[in-house]
Amino acid sequence: MRAHQDARSGAAAAMPFFLVALLACASGLSVANVYYAQPLLDTLAADFAISHAAVGGVITATQVGCGLALLLLVPLGDRMDRRRLMLMQLAALVVALVGVGLASSSMTLLMGMLAVGLLGTAMTQGLIAYAATAAAPSERGRVVGVAQGGVVIGLLLARVQAGVIADLAGWRGVYFFSAVVMLVLGVMLWRVLPAQLPPSRRLSYGQLILSMFTLLRHERVLQIRGLIALLMFAAFSVFWSALVLPLRAPPYAFSYTLIGAFGLVGVVGALAAARAGHWADRGLGQRTSGMALLLLLASWLPLWFGTHSLWWLVIGIVALDLGGQAIHVTNQSMIFRTQPQAHSRLVAGYMLFYSVGSGLGAMASTAAYAAFGWTGVCLLGAGVSGLALALWALTLRYMPKAGVPPSAHMGAPHDALEGAH
Repeated sequence: MRAHQDARSGAAAAMPFFLVALLACASGLSVANVYYAQPLLDTLAADFAISHAAVGGVITATQVGCGLALLLLVPLGDRMDRRRLMLMQLAALVVALVGVGLASSSMTLLMGMLAVGLLGTAMTQGLIAYAATAAAPSERGRVVGVAQGGVVIGLLLARVQAGVIADLAGWRGVYFFSAVVMLVLGVMLWRVLPAQLPPSRRLSYGQLILSMFTLLRHERVLQIRGLIALLMFAAFSVFWSALVLPLRAPPYAFSYTLIGAFGLVGVVGALAAARAGHWADRGLGQRTSGMALLLLLASWLPLWFGTHSLWWLVIGIVALDLGGQAIHVTNQSMIFRTQPQAHSRLVAGYMLFYSVGSGLGAMASTAAYAAFGWTGVCLLGAGVSGLALALWALTLRYMPKAGVPPSAHMGAPHDALEGAH
């Protein structure tokens, strides 16, 4: 079916279950493209003669693409029909995936990864903004949490799928297979996804982009939760970017399939995402944040023991994903309450912090491993997680009280968001 609805009216009624499920699945499949390279860093380093200290640049190139998407593409959802925009981006993503699979040099590989990061991120965040706008205010946290749960599962399946296909058909097969999957997804979205017309059509493209920076400058909730996200995603990237290196080396010498399977133990992160969104709807976002940040910090102790015992590694991954995803969904739920007419720009501004944190974490992680081994990686991750917890505690008094809409007493002026000079 193809139901057409305006974004403003779409938020008035509860979202149908099948649409929530579709958005979650599409979010997971889209974001997976950004993370396929993580368990493949070792073989990419070998094929393109890149050192272990520098191979994190493959992930960094993808994160640069993520940042460009957030600056240039995601805000368009507040000006265009999000359904049409996402279908155009999906078609370009298929081309980018084929380009990565055909890469013949490190430069073409990096360019292809940048394009995959650009378009995969634009798709994923466009779907999250779509879910936030279509959901009724009373269920927005839950709906965004379910969509974010799809992202978590996509991340986990990305690592497993990349490992399995790389063992069977080489790393290039990972990207060719994904291109086919995205084509199928495009047909489903075209046939099922309702149109969603934004409230800010009168903004020019330049005004739209500038208004996102107005939000970043004035919206205190976005600033605070964005900085917490930057540190949290840096901690995530520190772990996942370095994990393949000790597990591929002796005494483990695991296959890519087995390394990717370690991501499956983080499936509880998807459960945390949905539950954290529900708690945020009930006004418990700050309490949830504090507990999740403590869990994130504590996770590094079992992760440090992980190279001596795989059971400790599993416990650490569960704690890391549980805490991180709860923080992420709580952040988004709080931010989406500030300016309902600007969901695409809000998610773009928020995820800019994510892109910076993930890119810095990837570079620092592989460098720390090359210099200090796994102990250096864990100390780096624990330090970043501790900074996130300290930032949350120091900024509590600057955040709105539970149940009080943030825009009631802080935030960007409405006229500024609508293109006033």
